[in-house]
Parts: sequence; structure tokens; C-alpha cells
Amino acid sequence: MTETHAATRKENEGTAVEAGSKATERFTASGKLAKLDVPKERVSLLAGAAIKAINDIAVEHQVTYEEYNALKAWLIKVGTDGEWPLFLDVWLEHTIEDVNSQERPGAVGTIEGPYYVPDSPVLPTPATLQMREDEPGTPLLFKGRFTDTDGNPLQGAQVEIWHADANGFYSQYAPELPEWLFRGTVKADENGYFEINTKRPAPYQIPTDGACGQLIGAAGWHAWRPAHIHIKVSAPGHQLVTQQLYFPGDPHNADDIASAVKPELMLDPKPRTDGGAGEEVVYDYVLAKEGQTK
Repeated sequence: MTETHAATRKENEGTAVEAGSKATERFTASGKLAKLDVPKERVSLLAGAAIKAINDIAVEHQVTYEEYNALKAWLIKVGTDGEWPLFLDVWLEHTIEDVNSQERPGAVGTIEGPYYVPDSPVLPTPATLQMREDEPGTPLLFKGRFTDTDGNPLQGAQVEIWHADANGFYSQYAPELPEWLFRGTVKADENGYFEINTKRPAPYQIPTDGACGQLIGAAGWHAWRPAHIHIKVSAPGHQLVTQQLYFPGDPHNADDIASAVKPELMLDPKPRTDGGAGEEVVYDYVLAKEGQTK
């Protein structure tokens, strides 16, 4: 590929390998393993259980050597395509999130997914996320308020937000898109209120030209995720909550490939009350104090 062509690639010309490699690089650089100190007994328990489960599957379903070799080749491809973050975030993270949030009161969470980028531009409320001139999509005003579990307004709260564009692509994971398109960190006001102007995202298929797509095709599954907005909400002294917020009527709310849709995360779009074009949604956040449980 020439440098000229690379500079003019369209957003739909990105590849699974490119997106997967970026996700892998970001996870490696995230520092999430910096404090890893798992006791040997815990490693033995978890690794032993996983290995036993795989062997039990092989016995129960009488796995052939042809199937075993196909699995081995596919696992190698997941690594070479850089798609372990995508694979794990799509098919496992929803269970990990459920386990780790079951005792947390307040706002309901779900998976982060592989396309989070830290340190997005900080914006005061009311905020408008970065968009291109003549950005396609329905204008959307997202607003709400932060309180603690006693109903007191939270000061210093913020909303990290990111989502796909109207074609289903994420900035920094597809060619041509502005670096911070539909990404921002919005500071709530002193009473916990926030307003964010953006555009309604589109449903999209997870990348299908890499190892994960190969599995989806071989199994006869679909690759669709319903339209959603990614959120991380936090306030000093309170527990961070990661969410994806969904829109009613999406045909894949009921069969999301990532199994991440929850009733509590469904938005309720209405015509804007300020006379502006498009829709508005109101979603309030109750955050639990650090260490607080149900």
C-alpha cells in the first residue's frame, strides 16, 4: 500500500488485524497488570478448572484430531490477528462483570469492550463531542444527574463517553476518522448535572475478517451488536461504573453477540424539550461509595 493510498483510506477499509493489534497494544500499555499478585493456590484453582472443563468437553463430545488441529490453528490465528481482547470482551467479559458487580449498589454496569481509549479530551458541561462537518446521524442530547445512594448530589463527578459513528465505526480503530470523534470526558457541574451533545450511533458487526469472524462463520452465528453508547462514570471517593446504554427497538437487543444488554441500561429517547433537532435521553446515576456493598 502506498503512503498516498493509506492517507485516503475510508473508514470501512480498516481490517480486523489493524483493530485487533491496536486493542492488544492498548491493553498491554494500560497498566491493568501492574498490580497483579495472584496467589499460587488461586492460579492453580482457576487454571486447573479451565483445563478440566476443556478436557471434559473433549470427552463429552468425542473431539476428533481434525477438530483438535483446527482449534489449535484457530487459537494461533487469534493471537497473530491480535484478537484476544475482542474474543474475551465479546464472549467472556459479561460474566466477569456480573460476578464483580453483584454486591455493588447503585448504577448497573456492563462490559467495557475492546475499543476504550483513556485520556479523552476533558469538556465542561454542557458539552459537545468532536464531530466532522456535516456529521451524519440523528442529533442526540444525553443528560442526567449524579447522586450518592442517599440521594445527595455528587460533586466532581464525570462521564467518560465513547461510541461508534452512524456507520458503526470507532475513532482510532478505523481509518480516516478524527482522533477523538465521539470521545470525551465530561465534567458534571457542582450539583451533579451533565449534558452531552452527540449523534446517535449505529448498530454494527464486530470485525469478521479475522479469527473471531472465522469462528462466527464456522458456527453459523451472527456478528451484530445493537447500537450503544459506552460510558464510564466516576466521582471522588465513589466506585467507578462502566456501562453500555442501548436504544429500544434494535433488532439485536435480544441476541447481542456480546450478551451485554440489560433492561436497566435501556434508554428512552424522546423529542428534545429545548426545541432543538433530534432526540434527548435522560439517564441519572447513583454511585456507591468506595467499599460500599448491598
